[in-house]
Amino acid sequence: MSRFKQKGGKEVPAISTSSLPDIIFMLLFFFMVTTTMRQADVLVRNNLPQATDVQKLEKKSLVSFIYVGPPTNKKYGTESRIQLNERFATIEEIQEFIFKEREARNEADKKKLITSLKVDKETKMGVVTDIKQELRQANALKVVYSSNKKTDLK
Repeated sequence: MSRFKQKGGKEVPAISTSSLPDIIFMLLFFFMVTTTMRQADVLVRNNLPQATDVQKLEKKSLVSFIYVGPPTNKKYGTESRIQLNERFATIEEIQEFIFKEREARNEADKKKLITSLKVDKETKMGVVTDIKQELRQANALKVVYSSNKKTDLK
């Protein structure tokens, strides 16, 4: 009978890096597909108030944003302005904005549409009340107020 001899000094094979570029490109492609970009550039100052009881929205694709605050560019003045999508608007244009947002959605999502008010904390409440009245007339009754979560520093 013969004996098996072990060869001493056996080396560990090098790790193959031939599939590394494929993995990197797959990750890059995944993040490019799943990342969403901001829908609109904010033209107004958006210093949100703080709240203690905050909830995160489930489906952001069903949310239409209305920004209210003083313009960041001083050539538009210092009074609070309303921003719908990429432009400044008046209170009378809110109903038309809501109708266009509904038309852009499919039939099942039209009833689930939420309007989010991102209002600067220095904005007067009269502007917000006027916006809410227009939303009622447009039958957009699901309204949320965006805020920052208050941190307790004790």
